[in-house]
Amino acid sequence: MPSQSNPQLALPAEGERLRCGACGNLTRFDVVSTRRTSAYWHYSVAGELTVEEERDLDSSAEQLRCRWCGSTTQVEVIPALWASAETGPTER
Repeated sequence: MPSQSNPQLALPAEGERLRCGACGNLTRFDVVSTRRTSAYWHYSVAGELTVEEERDLDSSAEQLRCRWCGSTTQVEVIPALWASAETGPTER
């Protein structure tokens, strides 16, 4: 039986992140998702594959689970702390 997509489950877009409403976790999640992609496949003369220029055409979440408390019902998408800044997070 094919799995049904849950409309309440959402993957974060740019400027968003996941948060567990049950325990407050912002950093560790198990994500099961389905992706449809487009990519350029380049094979070397020896037959070794390199996948380049891969981009998502569509993606949907099947399950989001908090690694801290195990909740699958309280994981939500929220704005990232740096989303209001002009640039993304800085690397150290």
